[in-house]
Amino acid sequence: MTTRTKRPFIKLDCDVCKQTNYHIATTKGKSIEEKFEIKKFCKKCGKHTLHKMKLK
Repeated sequence: MTTRTKRPFIKLDCDVCKQTNYHIATTKGKSIEEKFEIKKFCKKCGKHTLHKMKLK
């Protein structure tokens, strides 16, 4: 019987309104050491803004 390991989650916070919008699971066995930024749609702002990574 195999044991299940929990995958680490990444939170993406909007740079403008500071709201957490996205929760992304990392791939199995991988951990992300460096922070990254990506443009995503923010529901509160109503436009595409820069989102920064925040570890859970």
